[in-house]
Amino acid sequence: MDTEAWLSGGARRSFFMRKTFRKLGPFVSARREVSESGLPGASSAQTASPSYRLAFEDVDFLLRQDLRPIRLQLELLKPELLQQQHGIKSTVAVFGSARIPSPERAQSVLGLAEEEARNRPKDRQAARRLAVARRMVANSRYYEEARRFARIVTSTCAGEHVCDFVVKTGGGPGIMEAANRGADDIGGKSIGLNIVLPMEQEPNSYITPDLCFRFHYFAIRKMHFLTRSKALVVFPGGFGTLDELFEAATLIQTGKIEPIPILLFGREYWERVINIDAMINEGMVAPEDKSIFTFVETAEEAWNYIADFYRLPK
Repeated sequence: MDTEAWLSGGARRSFFMRKTFRKLGPFVSARREVSESGLPGASSAQTASPSYRLAFEDVDFLLRQDLRPIRLQLELLKPELLQQQHGIKSTVAVFGSARIPSPERAQSVLGLAEEEARNRPKDRQAARRLAVARRMVANSRYYEEARRFARIVTSTCAGEHVCDFVVKTGGGPGIMEAANRGADDIGGKSIGLNIVLPMEQEPNSYITPDLCFRFHYFAIRKMHFLTRSKALVVFPGGFGTLDELFEAATLIQTGKIEPIPILLFGREYWERVINIDAMINEGMVAPEDKSIFTFVETAEEAWNYIADFYRLPK
């Protein structure tokens, strides 16, 4: 190699090294130190002691009671960084019961309940299970609406380089599964915020794998539900659904977050479960607080409301 070529190559190498140095800085990466700490070498009582472990590699240390503030930070930070990495700009949070099945599943359960009731006509428990199965079939329409809503939102707002109004759920079965499934139907991204529960549940299989998160702290999970959310779409549900619904309503009522659409699917259900007029009459909430909620019945109606709110093309 002649001198000119060598110098030219050296200049390129020097430029690359300077660029890399500016990007990473002079410190050895933590990842490298962790990988090298496991290499075979001299062992002693000192190096075998838990106190010698790198702090961020020591799970026992991280799980100490007095490290809770650090764990809270990690649960807040990990989903945030990964959503940034995937370019998630905004989301639509979908809530609803984990117990609302798909129409196919509801029909299957009803068939079994009907057979049991025929075989045991005097059994009150069999009669009760049949009544519940019939309600499940009726409520399964919400599964289909949640799936259709997610399909509409994703097809309207998602593209190769667009990550607005990404569907976000609690990551479980029922309505959550339906919404993630709707996004998956057309190859779109969706987010699942699963949580560790005594009755452990697997995340549904329709969540985008790289956007499937698991939480220990309900409080941090709640923050991630509202972070980036441009609307909350709430289907019939139980305690968990009511918890998320009133958490958001309180934050809007008190001005802690800017008003966003809160859409309640199924007026007949919600007016039986929540009597806002009674609270107004008792002076517990102001009449204008009722406007925080909007009732909808169909996926199209829900999306049209959101599109009008943000002046989006339909």
